[in-house]
Amino acid sequence: MKPTLLVLAAGMGSRYGGVKQIDAVGLHNECLLDFATYDAGRCGFGKVVFVIRKDIEKDFRERLFDRVAKNMDAEYVFQTPDALLSVEELQRAAARKKPWGTIHAVLCAEKQITAPFAVINSDDYYGRQAFETLGTYLSGLDPQSTEHAMVGYVLGNTMSRSGSVSRGVCEVSDGYLKSITENTKISYKGDGIVSELDGKEFSLTGKEWVSMNLFAFSLKAFEEFHLYWDSFKQTSLDKEKAEALLPVAASDIVRHGKGSIKFFTSAEKWFGMTYPADREIVKQEIAAKIKAGYYPETLWEKA
Repeated sequence: MKPTLLVLAAGMGSRYGGVKQIDAVGLHNECLLDFATYDAGRCGFGKVVFVIRKDIEKDFRERLFDRVAKNMDAEYVFQTPDALLSVEELQRAAARKKPWGTIHAVLCAEKQITAPFAVINSDDYYGRQAFETLGTYLSGLDPQSTEHAMVGYVLGNTMSRSGSVSRGVCEVSDGYLKSITENTKISYKGDGIVSELDGKEFSLTGKEWVSMNLFAFSLKAFEEFHLYWDSFKQTSLDKEKAEALLPVAASDIVRHGKGSIKFFTSAEKWFGMTYPADREIVKQEIAAKIKAGYYPETLWEKA
């Protein structure tokens, strides 16, 4: 059974100032997601499912989806503010404007996921090695296995000079994840790297392993995701900025003794679409990979 790639592409892009998921960065107006799905398709993934917002559907189809769907099995679903909420819960959350987070997005696509699957962000570049690693791993995974996986990156390879980044700092032992601590504001300060966490600032070495939201799960993981989402709703529906985060839910699988997460690593240097200045950097990085022969100049055989 070929695994599925689940792409979280419903973000608001508030720091970027636009719909970064479908912004053109390739030589022929390809999006960053074109390269991720191209890599995944060549690394054993049989299907891609995108989670998007309804308001970007037309542009999403024109700029990305219709092209990808001609080259591999693809579909998309909507992440809407009222999804997975009862009438009573919606009333409690009436003042809420911020999206519910990445676990909510994953659960919105549950019906479309029928095989072990990997999850990625829409605005990060992960590198082909990571897709090869997880494609191989998931292809041999029992759909009800309690052993999941992720790919971790070196923090210093995932920083942006344009502003702060959000990363989950990982504790790893004997090749397995022990915990993830979400650091939502990591940035350069002088010659060093600092994180602001719980109102305090502390230094990081840059050598820490961090999560870039590149996980691989069996279908069994949905049981824990639902438990996490239900717990989140009980405590956070009336909180304006609280989000149900995938790395936290993944870490809970380990913390609650419900499974394990094998920790693979990548030395790939990250680039992504977080800030407006990042677009030109991404275009240069993609152009360099095409020049080096890593990607063909014409990515898809069918346009």
